Parts: sequence; C-alpha cells; structure tokens
Amino acid sequence: MVIHYKTINSLIEKIKENAWIKIYKKPLLSKIFGNKNDNIDIYFHSGSIDDEAIAYAKKSKHIITNSFSNLNEISRKAEIEENKIDVIYPSANIIYSKEKIVKEKYKKEFELSDNTKLILFSANNFKTSGIKEFLDIVSNISYIDYKVLILGSKQQLKNLEFSLPKYERLQNKIILLDNKNSNIDEIFSASDIFLLPSHSKNIASSVIKAMYCKCVVFSTINNDIKELIDVFSTMDRPNDPSTPFKIDAVLHDVNELNNIKKQNRKIAKELELNRNILKFEEIIEKI
Repeated sequence: MVIHYKTINSLIEKIKENAWIKIYKKPLLSKIFGNKNDNIDIYFHSGSIDDEAIAYAKKSKHIITNSFSNLNEISRKAEIEENKIDVIYPSANIIYSKEKIVKEKYKKEFELSDNTKLILFSANNFKTSGIKEFLDIVSNISYIDYKVLILGSKQQLKNLEFSLPKYERLQNKIILLDNKNSNIDEIFSASDIFLLPSHSKNIASSVIKAMYCKCVVFSTINNDIKELIDVFSTMDRPNDPSTPFKIDAVLHDVNELNNIKKQNRKIAKELELNRNILKFEEIIEKI
C-alpha cells in the first residue's frame, strides 16, 4: 500500500513501521498534475487545501484528513464523494500524570500554593497561535492565584521577552519554558487551563494533548478544534472580550472546572494513538 502525506504526525510515523507500507515518492512539481500513472492508495491531508492538495486528493484512492471541516472542503473543491474521505483527528500521544502529583513536584520551582491554577500556552508558531491575544486575555483575569506557563522554542521565547514588560500585572506570574529542556508531558498534566486564541484553521496537536491531560480548553471558532470542544469553550475570535470572564467563571467554580476537565479527558481518550491506528486499519479494510 502506497501512502502520501502533507505533514508527518505520530500516526503516520507508526504506520510507516509496517513493511507493507510504501511512501509515495513525490515527483517534480511540474509533473504533479499531469502524471496519471502515479499510484497513491491513501493521501493524508492536514492544513490548507491548495491546488497541490486537490491534485493529490483526486489521484488517490482514499483520503484521510484531520477534521470534518476539511472533509467537506476537500469534497467540494476536488469534487470527490464524501465516502472516499475519512476523518481521523490528531492523536493524543502523551503520558498523563495526576495533576496533584505533578504540581507537588513543581511546587517550589514554580512557587505554587496549594490552590494555584496554571494556565498554559504551547505552540510551534507563537504569532499565528495567538500569543498576543493570550497575554491580553490572561492579564485581564480577576482570579488572583494563578500562574501563566508559556512553552515553546528557545528562539520564540527570546523574541517574546521584548513584549512582556508592558504586561505589568503578569510580571510575577509568567513562567517561560523551553520545550527542549522541559518535560512536556508533565507541564500539560500539571495545567488547569489551556488557552490557544489561534488564527489558524488547522487543529494543533497541543490542544488534543491538553484535553487528554484534563485541561479546560479555550480556542477560536475559526479553528477546527471547535468540532471537539463545547460552545462555552469556543471563542468568537482570537481577542474575544468574553474569554477572561469565562476563565474567571471556571476558576471560581471548582465543580464546573472538574466537570469540563473530565469531559475533555473522555473525548481525548478516544483519540489515543492506539485507537487511531485501529481506525486506520478499519479504513484500509474497506478500500
């Protein structure tokens, strides 16, 4: 079986371990649209649906994408029947530890009290993921005992430092974490809220990780994660003025906080890597 993908992910990495899986060798760009002898059994698509993506979708026997929004758009733009396309959401490929245990481990380092709540931001691209809006939102929260964790590359954190002085209220609350020197699984497990005011449509794997680790997730309606989170957690836009009030409401209501955490965990457990592998195997049986 020959597969082709636009972006590598943990599911594709696992699938590639099978001897019967062959990776499509991408031709020169000039040949993509004209070579009808190419044999692609499954095309994995994520991200924007451009002319190249449409061409690969049309020449593939089957398409797997990471949201129903993408499914509908591929079907419409490539004029492909929907039964030729399946959805597998990004995999929850992370080790979850109990929040209390992890918080105790970081209690001294992060200067946490027994009641401190942690609000996390993590992204590969800070700008398109809404770091400015994130800082604006968390600086307007009235809840007192919280810390802000910002997890990213060393370069992005360095660039961010120039913007931080204007957020005076956050001076003693922000903790910058280099993802190469941090235990990412533990940081997600310790967090209470994951806020991603994204400008991007594509689902970030970090959101799935956060849900799996029992975080309350807030993200934008323009992002396909809206298919997995409830209306309360969906922001109308990256700078949605209602978001600080929603976060405050959740932080002040422990029962509601825990209920949303449990619900997100339940949803994300269906997206565990092993379960997504089974979904892939079910798909190849029918094509």
